[in-house]
Amino acid sequence: MSNKPIYVTRPFLPPLEEFIPYLQEIWDNKILSNGGPFHQQLEEALCEFLGVKHIALFTNGTIALVTALQSLRITGEVITTPYSFAATSHSLVWNGIKPVFVDIDPNTFNLDPARIEAAITPQTTAIMPVHCYGHPCDVVAIQKIADNYNLKVIYDAAHAFGVQDAEGSILRHGDLAVLSFHATKVFNTFEGGAIICPDAKSKVRIDQLKNFGFVDEVTVVAPGINGKMSEFNAALGLLQLKHVCLALASRKSIDAIYRENLKDVPGIRCLSRSEEVVANFAYFPILVQPDYPISRDDLYEKLKDNGIHPRRYFYPLISDFPMYRGLPSAQRENLPVATAAAQQVLCLPIYPGLTDDDQRRISQLIAE
Repeated sequence: MSNKPIYVTRPFLPPLEEFIPYLQEIWDNKILSNGGPFHQQLEEALCEFLGVKHIALFTNGTIALVTALQSLRITGEVITTPYSFAATSHSLVWNGIKPVFVDIDPNTFNLDPARIEAAITPQTTAIMPVHCYGHPCDVVAIQKIADNYNLKVIYDAAHAFGVQDAEGSILRHGDLAVLSFHATKVFNTFEGGAIICPDAKSKVRIDQLKNFGFVDEVTVVAPGINGKMSEFNAALGLLQLKHVCLALASRKSIDAIYRENLKDVPGIRCLSRSEEVVANFAYFPILVQPDYPISRDDLYEKLKDNGIHPRRYFYPLISDFPMYRGLPSAQRENLPVATAAAQQVLCLPIYPGLTDDDQRRISQLIAE
């Protein structure tokens, strides 16, 4: 049994010797950025792996979210979830857009389609759902609402790398879908992100926006930003892609063991998974319910005292942050499901390399 601290996730890193040839090629051709050969190769490889037609790589997922909103010229109000990482709503504010929070579904923790319609106003221009923990949103219901009210849909798919529904990649839904390749994600480039584009024209505009708005050396058509992925990160992504299937298989096994170990523990609920979905097992959240002997925060501290560092994803709610709590939609009485989830959720460690002994110890500490 390892004495090293166990964190909720650790980045998967291939053997260093496999990266040396990529690094040597970067050194030899002296192309470090601006859509170099590794950047182009990674875009092509990801399109094939993910089953999408067009993808634009970014320096990180947050800049990708900001740019996705810019590319669709979103203004006014956007309906979104309070139960996510802060970047989801921050990207709206950076674009001068007002977030409007609606509650989540108690089974998936995704945006509840039944609550979206009541939040639509004349100022609403888009919906920004999140595929929370990689569990797909109800994409059919959300798209129907968007079509009825002529709204755009931008999916924050930071958790959803490789996730598929019955008809293929979950990333094909909405007007745009945004990925994160942060070090904690299922697939990482140390730092990185991407926008899944529905057509070549959209990709051209997004590529211009992430490069200061340049069309060519002397023509600038938009107030863009520097969101380009470096050759170093793209090379790491190409190497990671060779190992990602093994990483996904490892996560699936860990998920199954947790479910077996915790199924009979009173007061602990594991979120269910749809059999129709090809999951990526990005996170393993449990709910510490009122009939568990100690509180969620006490269990959190107990695990930390034993060298295990879970995370309370997502606590506090985005809507509880100072810059959002004054919004009418942020009031807790409007968000009872999200509020309860934030007070009960605890994400356990799940990553390739988590040993059977460590997983058994985590489960035993919870069962005690």
